[in-house]
Amino acid sequence: MKPIAKEYLLLFNAITDTEEALCQLRTRLIEIQQQAEELFLQEEASATQEAS
Repeated sequence: MKPIAKEYLLLFNAITDTEEALCQLRTRLIEIQQQAEELFLQEEASATQEAS
C-alpha cells in the first residue's frame, strides 16, 4: 500500500484542528448567548418589580 503523502497529512491535521476550534467557539458562543438571555430576563424582572 502506498503511504499517504505529507501534503495530505498536513492538510488533514489542519482541517481537524480547525474543526475542533470551531466546535469550541460554537460552544462558547452558545454559553454567551445563554448568559445574555439570563441578564435580559433579570433586567426585565427588575424593571417589572420597580414599576409595581
